[in-house]
This record gives sequence, structure tokens and C-alpha cells, in this order.
Amino acid sequence: MYIAVVTNHIFSQMDLTIEFVLLAISVLFFLSIMAGKAGYKFGVPALLLFLVVGMLSGSDGLGIQFENIHATQVVGTIALSIILFSGGLDTKISEIKPVMYQGVLLATLGVLLTALFTGLFIWWILGMTYSSAGIGFLTAVLLASTMSSTDSASVFSILRSKGLFLKNNLKPMLELESGSNDPMAYVLTITLIEIIKMGGEPNYGLAIGMRLLQLAIGAILGILLGKLAVFLINNIKIENSSLYPILLLTICLFVFSSVFFLRGNAYLAVYVSGLVIGNSRFIHKRSALKFFDGLAWLSQLLMFLTLGLLVNPHELIPIIIPGLIISVLMILVTRPLGVFISLLPFTNMPIKDKVFVSWVGLRGAVPIIFAIIALDADVPHARLMFNIVFFCTLVSLLVQGTTLPRMASLLKLVDKRKKVKALEDFDLEFSDEIKSVATEITLNAQSLSNGYRLMDLPLPEKTLAVMVKRNNKYFIPTGTTVLCEDDKLLIITDNHEILMETLKNMGVNG
Repeated sequence: MYIAVVTNHIFSQMDLTIEFVLLAISVLFFLSIMAGKAGYKFGVPALLLFLVVGMLSGSDGLGIQFENIHATQVVGTIALSIILFSGGLDTKISEIKPVMYQGVLLATLGVLLTALFTGLFIWWILGMTYSSAGIGFLTAVLLASTMSSTDSASVFSILRSKGLFLKNNLKPMLELESGSNDPMAYVLTITLIEIIKMGGEPNYGLAIGMRLLQLAIGAILGILLGKLAVFLINNIKIENSSLYPILLLTICLFVFSSVFFLRGNAYLAVYVSGLVIGNSRFIHKRSALKFFDGLAWLSQLLMFLTLGLLVNPHELIPIIIPGLIISVLMILVTRPLGVFISLLPFTNMPIKDKVFVSWVGLRGAVPIIFAIIALDADVPHARLMFNIVFFCTLVSLLVQGTTLPRMASLLKLVDKRKKVKALEDFDLEFSDEIKSVATEITLNAQSLSNGYRLMDLPLPEKTLAVMVKRNNKYFIPTGTTVLCEDDKLLIITDNHEILMETLKNMGVNG
């Protein structure tokens, strides 16, 4: 507290110029990146550490005062639209097609059941542990609804940062669920906020009907605008190719905002449009996707930092016990119930797969943003709901986020395929339509044991050595080119498994 007081005094004596704000942002970003780097090494989700950095920098830490709820909601909305759009861009329809029905059921029925079951438990738990709050049933279900969806940012980031390959198409199923269940949770949250604010005799049918109509409008407009965007990108003929990623960002923001004004579900629309665009051919696709991948990470960082700054850690202390009980019940009871009931039609799906899907019920920034919507709408007990949601999110990221790879391993769901070494010395990328695999190897005495010419290397058929790096110089080899130890070779092949086996026999790592 002393540090907070001193820091507040320092801040009060300083003019908060734009230069100071930029300095603070750059320092916070750097600390978050370093925390994420350390977290990756020790198996802690980077997003959790972003939140922690924000909390430590806030009113109870370094003393940065940030109480602007509306600004936080704006930041969260923009960031979430970019994250969902990026998730759609990276999702391959060919991969999710076999698990389409499972993913959709989890994203709709699964969310609804999780909200209902959790709401009943919250109503009961808070009645026993926090009776002074006087939380009613509808408020309890509203609180549960904000936490009913898995967070796409958390799921995408953990699965990809860990490089997890899962068996039985589990990864595309989880990505589909996490990318498409936010709209359902949003519908539940907004509907319950409206019902609570109606007071005495709410029109349930009208409120629910309007939200279902919004989902339909959002899905249809997302498809149409996605197709229109692809046509526009391929025909606009911009001379400066670096503007195409900016054009894609413009499309993302336009889809979200226009669908909102057309009374559709903007979150669903932006995800669906990203899905349509990402699975279409358009010029400068590779650079645009890389741009959006980086932008999505920046959005996550900014969003989690802002949310961390908004919370007052001392307010979390009174709700530790009910928060822990709710977290445990969500992880071990309500989420599994929602998953198993939703997946009942799929009798061929192994039990262990359903258990793993139940465990990947990570909460992240989305529940907190939805809780902020309730806070901004001045719903009764909104601050208490925000604190509980924040605490449950921390527990979820800490428990489920850190154990996700271990759980996959325990259930024997990890596909231990051989990884291709990422290119470091050769800056080369292929379009998604080209199925070739590129890797680089460093030659040693064992790999040159059959001879020093390129033709002497035991490379399999349909495998080409297309470039050599030697002493920081690059050249294209021929069959008679004499190779040396420590030469770096760029290899292109269309048979990944055979190449990996060959490299192993040569004593090199691909």
C-alpha cells in the first residue's frame, strides 16, 4: 500500500502528457511480453500473466488509476472483434467439417446448459456464503451466462503456443467451439440484462425472439460480407501491396460495426466472415494472415492489460470462498454436464475425448468483457458480478490453462507427430494451396558419409535441396556441388514422414 500511495503522489505531480502515456504503454507492453516469455518456459498461459501485469500496475500495485468502465468496454469490443476475425481466418473448413455438428452443439446447447446449471449453483452458493448481497435467481443466471462460453483468445493461444497436435479432430472442434460460442453467451447476457431491467413483468418471448433473430442476421450477413470482401480484395488493384493487410483490418471493423447497426449479432458475423475469407483464395493472403496473427496477439495483450488495470485486487478478498466454490463446480460439474449432454447424439465419440473437451473450458477476457457490459448497464450487484467473474477467470487460466497439455497427455490424446524445424536462415513461405513442406538442415560428418556432392546425399524421391547457405552467402546448388560440414541446406518435399526418417538416418535434425 505504501508503494501505491507514493506512486499516486508521483503521478499526481506529473502532467499526463501523451508522451508519458506512450511511455507507460510501452513499458507495460514490454513487461507483458517478458512475462509471456517466462510463462511459456514454465507452462503458464501468457494471457494470465498479461492480467497479472495489469493488476500489479493498477491501484493496488504501482498506483495507476484506471476506472473508466466505458473505455474498457470499447477496448474489449474492438479487441474481441479482431481476435474472433483472426480465429475465423485461421480456421480451415476442411478440418472442422468432420466435427461441425459437435462444435455447433457445444457452442449453442452446451453454452445454454452450462449457464443454467452454473446459475442454479451460484444462486445456492451465494445464498449460503454471501447472503447479504441478496442475489436473485435471474442475477445468478446472468452471472453464469457471462462465464458460459470458453474464451477463444485463451484456447487459440494455448493450443498454438504449445504446438499441441491432438487426436480425433479435437483441435478443430475446440477451435470451432471457442470461436463460435461467444455470440451465444453474448445473447444470453444481453437478454438477461434486458429482462432484469424490465422489472415487474418482463416479456420473455420478445427478448428471446429478438436475440435469436440477431443470431440469424449475423450469420447470414457474415457469409455475404465475407464473400463480398474476397471479391473486393481480388479486384481492387492496389499498387502498394503493404496496404492489403490494412484493407483486411478495415473489412473486419466494417463487418462488425455494420452488422451491429443492422441489428445482427456482430460477434457471430465477424467470426463467420473471417471463416469465409480465410477459406477463400485472395491476393497477398500470406502477408495478410501474418499481419492479423500479430494484430490478434496485440489485441489480446492490450485487452488483458486493460482488464487487469480495471480490477481492484483488494475487492477480490471477500469473494475468495464463493469464487473458489463456483470455479471448482464449473470445472468439475457444470461444464462437464453441458459437454456430455450436448454430445449425447455422438455415441461413437470416446469418453476420454469428452472429458478433455470438458477440461478445455477456459475462461478468459470474454467473460470479463461481458461482466463489464452488465457493469456499464448499471445492473444490480454488477460490481460483485464483475469481481466474481474476474476471480473465476484467474482460477480457470491458472488451473485449466497450465494443465491442458498434461491432461491431453494423461488421456493419451497427444498426436506425437514429428515437427518440421521452422525456417531461420531462409526467409521463405508457401501459400496454403501448396502442400509442400520446407525445412532446413545443418550438414555434419554423418550426413556427408556417402560423399560430399549433393547427389551423394540420401534424399528421398520428390525431395529437393534448392539452396545452400555457407559463410553467410547463399547459392543454388547442382547435383555436382561439393558440400561442406556446417553448410545449411533448404529442403522442399511433399513427403513429410519419409523426409523426417531420412534426416534421422543422416544424423541431422529437420
